[in-house]
Amino acid sequence: MSVRTLPLLFLNLGGEMLYVLDQRLRAQNIPGDKARKVLNDIISTMFNRKFMDELFKPQELYSKKALRTVYDRLAHASIMRLNQASMDKLYDLMTMAFKYQVLLCPRPKDVLLVTFNHLDAIKGFIQDSPTILHQVDETLQQLTETYGALSAGEFQLIRQTLLIFFQDLHIRVSTFLKDKVQNSNGRFVLPVSGPVPWGTQVPGLIRMFNNKGEEVKKIEFKHGGNYVHASKEGSFELHGDRVLKLGTNMYSMHRPVETHMSGSSKNLNSETQESIAPNPLAKEELNFLARLLGGMEIKKPSGPESGFRLNLFTTDEEEEHAALSRPEELTYEVINIQATQDQQQKEELARIMGEFEIPEQPKQSTNKGDDLLAMMDEL
Repeated sequence: MSVRTLPLLFLNLGGEMLYVLDQRLRAQNIPGDKARKVLNDIISTMFNRKFMDELFKPQELYSKKALRTVYDRLAHASIMRLNQASMDKLYDLMTMAFKYQVLLCPRPKDVLLVTFNHLDAIKGFIQDSPTILHQVDETLQQLTETYGALSAGEFQLIRQTLLIFFQDLHIRVSTFLKDKVQNSNGRFVLPVSGPVPWGTQVPGLIRMFNNKGEEVKKIEFKHGGNYVHASKEGSFELHGDRVLKLGTNMYSMHRPVETHMSGSSKNLNSETQESIAPNPLAKEELNFLARLLGGMEIKKPSGPESGFRLNLFTTDEEEEHAALSRPEELTYEVINIQATQDQQQKEELARIMGEFEIPEQPKQSTNKGDDLLAMMDEL
């Protein structure tokens, strides 16, 4: 397991989260100023310098539940609110999109290009906010310094660590199904065509050499695919042509996106039911969350501006049905952390969660959509 995986996992999942939120804000006709405020607040929180410094420290990956807790807080870093069903769907879309990108990376090192694509797109959301742009550029620089000198073997270990993290997730996404890149069982279809990894040859030829290193024979074979040479290598600089399209915004063209549980996901065995089985790394997860959440500064709403609820489903009825029909083992509940044994740790968590508290908004109506979700109110 690589201890350099967490920043790539967090930034790419965060990028996918912003893609989905941007699409839903436009689909629900949220006023432009409110939509910009939501994205600006989330991006500013996500790329907070103190938070990034904690994130880039070498550390093991923790459970999906622990990371989900961080994204719950991140998604609610502004005036927007999501209920449990919409948050579940958002997290499903985030994880399946990035899993697909990791699987299709031509080289392990190309996961860094995927990350750059996400950050390039995020910069497009905040062109009118130079301070936040500077935060993202600082993170790009940090990525270059941290990963620029890693060997191919180290990137292979990072890719393997990511695939282990995603291996039991087989959630069907309508966009992937329509594009025929995902099967009905939730597993992705790997292509047998297109450009080969940069620096490699198109398959179809076997060369044989003697003990002096001289080529003595060539044998051609049919590989059954339609491969071509890569035109050029993507740029790993702060600015440049990434060439690779993985990690770009697949929601830039308006298409409704649905998620469905595959049969294999509905019947997860006991080893993968994290919501039920006790976590033997509870203390480590507690420390992990304390460090990460301690660095994440949530801006508290100011002024009379009221919050609003964002629905990731077409209608409220669909959202309610999804909440009732989702298998229990696939519902990510916010972690309740028991810190009573360590007074110092308890005080630290209390300080952290105090910074996260958002003042209750005055109720505008009696609609269920006006209720604000308290994501972690039982610490």
